[in-house]
Amino acid sequence: MNLEPTLQDATLAVSLRGVGKRFGSVEAVKSLDLRVERGSLIGLLGPNGAGKSTAIRMIMSLIRPDCGELTVLGGDALDMKDRIGYLPEERGVYRRMRVGEFLIYIGRLKGLSKSEAALRVARWLERIELPGVLRSRCQELSKGMQQKVQFIAAVLHDPDLIVLDEPFSGLDPVNARILINAVRDLHREGRTILLSTHQMSQAEQLCDRVVLINRGEKILDANTQQVLSDFAPRAIEVEASDAAQLAAAHLGELPGVESTKEGSSPRSLVLCLSEGANPQDTMAHALSAIGCRRLEIARVSLDDVFIRLVTEHGGHARLEARGSA
Repeated sequence: MNLEPTLQDATLAVSLRGVGKRFGSVEAVKSLDLRVERGSLIGLLGPNGAGKSTAIRMIMSLIRPDCGELTVLGGDALDMKDRIGYLPEERGVYRRMRVGEFLIYIGRLKGLSKSEAALRVARWLERIELPGVLRSRCQELSKGMQQKVQFIAAVLHDPDLIVLDEPFSGLDPVNARILINAVRDLHREGRTILLSTHQMSQAEQLCDRVVLINRGEKILDANTQQVLSDFAPRAIEVEASDAAQLAAAHLGELPGVESTKEGSSPRSLVLCLSEGANPQDTMAHALSAIGCRRLEIARVSLDDVFIRLVTEHGGHARLEARGSA
């Protein structure tokens, strides 16, 4: 249920406190706390079935929470609908309508005049590289093109809050890049964006902060760069000129090296450092022991963090990274 908003809620785009939702015997969302600051770009991450879409549907007032407090732009999402843009996970356009007619119709539902809506439609079609489709029927477009049209429908009215549920799913790399750039531009313009995705590479590129949920529970809430720093492995990757040279160097015996594992190529080896070892010192020892084609501190990806935390969580333990909001 939605309770009376507090002064604190008015400073946030989205606020959830102890929100829960159950479908029969399945607890889809468990006592979820989430704060989305105005002007931020937040990634809501998690594996399939984690509760991301349920959380978004509650934020959009498509379904009501069973418990907790939920406010959107300081009030109820139903009262703020003209200030919100929403791209749902379930794609859908009016297939028999022409693209221009469909988008102008959506714009007018959001309070735009017909002439203003037409101007914005033309600009957006150009902006996301959909030239020449204004008079095409939606059903004549490819699924990727329909998805881009629906993205325009979500942002055409310049909403204060944009909620995107799996916006890049099913897009080829070229069209995914076009939408990524559009999302990035909207964020620069000051829009608040809540992005739900299970594609970690896009989240890593775009998001100021990431919130990871698994089995309905929040297990991570932190600044993206802080996450990557906190979970960075204490490891160095060494790539030699050939595999035989690598084997003969006995790099596992270097000072500060606790263990080794296979690297990203047959000629490379990852040196896992012991607690307290100085990576720069170990790199200097490696350089003196072998001719290196490449020597670098191993980098963690958001995908690595995702897999590790979801595996460790196992539906039981809760984990919060430093810098959580």
